[in-house]
Amino acid sequence: MTPLYEGKAKRMWATDNPDTLRMEFKDEATAFDGKKKAQFENKGRLNNAISTLIYGMLEKEGIPTHFVRQIDETNVEVKKVEILMVEVIVRNLAAGSFSKRTGIEEGHVFTQPVIEFSYKSDALGDPLINDDYIREMNLATPGELAHLRKSAFKVNEILSAFFAKCGLKLVDFKLEFGRLACDPSVIVLADEISPDGCRLWDLKTGEKMDKDRFRRDLGNVMEAYEEVLGRVRENLA
Repeated sequence: MTPLYEGKAKRMWATDNPDTLRMEFKDEATAFDGKKKAQFENKGRLNNAISTLIYGMLEKEGIPTHFVRQIDETNVEVKKVEILMVEVIVRNLAAGSFSKRTGIEEGHVFTQPVIEFSYKSDALGDPLINDDYIREMNLATPGELAHLRKSAFKVNEILSAFFAKCGLKLVDFKLEFGRLACDPSVIVLADEISPDGCRLWDLKTGEKMDKDRFRRDLGNVMEAYEEVLGRVRENLA
């Protein structure tokens, strides 16, 4: 079978149900707009397990998502959505590209969470955009944009508290949203939540427990992901 879509870390497959798809987590890792690539055994399994647990928790907290069920170690069934081409980045501390752009030292704690929007385009390198760009590019209506912002703040509140229980600081993370294929008026959280798209620092040691271990050649990438999974499981038991 040919996947309907293949991205850097996942493939999407059709199912017998026209309203659902199969999402497969890959073992590939990429960074710096695909310039750096590697393959890690068990990466797909770990991200699938972490994301499945997190999405289940968010659903219980009243956050609608595309998640339906876990199929196996690397596949989940998800509701079919039209992905909004607006990625939402939530930042609680300065890190990564924010520090590079602003010169603010990594680890600086913001007085309140910072929201950024980027245009979901691999060809353009996912450039930062603002409300005016989104309006003129017809990427989302003002009402939809307000919903994305409100949802992102709520998800941040839930995840920050949960990861703190896990002994982890949620530094920043990326969210994607989509309109349900069966009802485009409904927008749900889509894609995944895993160490691939979240910066997570150990609360006691400050050790990076996310994809920065790959970006910065820190080593023990999958060991960190495995540790995150273990803590998530323990605190959802």
